[in-house]
Amino acid sequence: MNSQLHTEHDPGTWHADPAHFRPRRRDLFRVGWLGGLGLTLGDYFQLQAQASDNRSQPTAKNVIHIYLQGGFAHMDSFDPKPDAPLEYRGILEPISTSLPGVYFSSHMQSTAKIADKITVVRSMTHTEVDHSRGEHSMFTGYRPSPALVYPSVGSVVAHELGPRGAMPPYVVVPTAGSQFSGSGYLSNAFGPFALGGDPARRGFAVRDLSLPEGVDDVRFERRKSWKSMVDQHFDAIEKDDKLDTMDSFYSRAYELLASKESKEAFSLNGESEQTKNLYGMEPWGPILRPSAGARLLIARRLVEAGTRFVTVTYGAWDTHAYHYRGIETQLPDLDRAFAGLITDLEQRGLLDSTLVLITSEFGRTPRVNAGGGRDHWPRVFSIVMAGGGVKRGYIHGASDSLAAEPAENALGIEDYATTIYHLLGIDARKQLMSPGDRPQAIVMNGQVQRDLLA
Repeated sequence: MNSQLHTEHDPGTWHADPAHFRPRRRDLFRVGWLGGLGLTLGDYFQLQAQASDNRSQPTAKNVIHIYLQGGFAHMDSFDPKPDAPLEYRGILEPISTSLPGVYFSSHMQSTAKIADKITVVRSMTHTEVDHSRGEHSMFTGYRPSPALVYPSVGSVVAHELGPRGAMPPYVVVPTAGSQFSGSGYLSNAFGPFALGGDPARRGFAVRDLSLPEGVDDVRFERRKSWKSMVDQHFDAIEKDDKLDTMDSFYSRAYELLASKESKEAFSLNGESEQTKNLYGMEPWGPILRPSAGARLLIARRLVEAGTRFVTVTYGAWDTHAYHYRGIETQLPDLDRAFAGLITDLEQRGLLDSTLVLITSEFGRTPRVNAGGGRDHWPRVFSIVMAGGGVKRGYIHGASDSLAAEPAENALGIEDYATTIYHLLGIDARKQLMSPGDRPQAIVMNGQVQRDLLA
């Protein structure tokens, strides 16, 4: 049975104030286990109170995480090396940005113009060459373990901060994405609400969130009452994680189906052509051409409606052969969409409260291989951060002259994740409970990187 340290958003909460202490049986078992470590119940409450005191004031209320699955080439995007030999620097020319002396690749025309609004980390690093191991590292802040899958940042945010209104706290657009974007050892109730299909197509999500054919509002309410009667029958039985999760899913689905505002957040209906064009969306026959812009525009609508954490996946970046052919349409599309998102958030007054991330599981090899591709390279790569309390117009760290190794201010996964949690007001040292009632720090041995903060 999965279990976790309950928060103020979870029924059956542990409170540091004994007047509000309502223990459940599994919580008593947990304290008994902690007693084996020499901790008394008073010690336990004190630790909980300290964890609460260690929370920072959040500067980010929302997160839009743009995940580029497969491995994103840093030297062909945010870290070009014009003085390197041709087999390293590649065929793309560097272009000037709005930051004096800072260059991006020629596929980043739109982002170059808003470079003064973002932070580029050119010194991200870890040691995992395998896709799945790299994904686990970047999504969780933990190096992979054969014994435990750790929760993604989005799931921890859902666990710690809970939902706002009827909106799910954590959404993935679209469904396909990393296997490590989920709740790990936490309850499945904190996993992402995943949307299928492509948001550029008419009817996306609105159809999925509508009542089934033949079920009107009256019938829908009657079905809810029937479920409530069944729930009451089992009130005396302690629920396991699967039942808790099912109840959470039902409640979330009911709220979404009943909320007009929530359903509208999952649709592009009502967005002006001007806004769609800002994101790089262009008419293409009877439907809008699938694009990064459609997904990022949905992400903006979701956080505006109350979702705390949105992960957007886009593209296929595992270019072991024909690398430049593989990125020639994807990268300009991403470029326009990302610049449009930053501009749109700024115009709506949302950028300062919305942390925007571009990450990948690793970078690509500095040297182009014999097949015209670039292979896996975790030793140094670039990520992007914007809004939500990070600096504007800042380049953090550097790679060496061949984009092969960190040259200064290397950023590891633990420090990266700890900094994200800090921006959200979550203490990364807090302990959650994994199976077997074993406490696990949200992040182990991470430090907030103050240089990244505004």
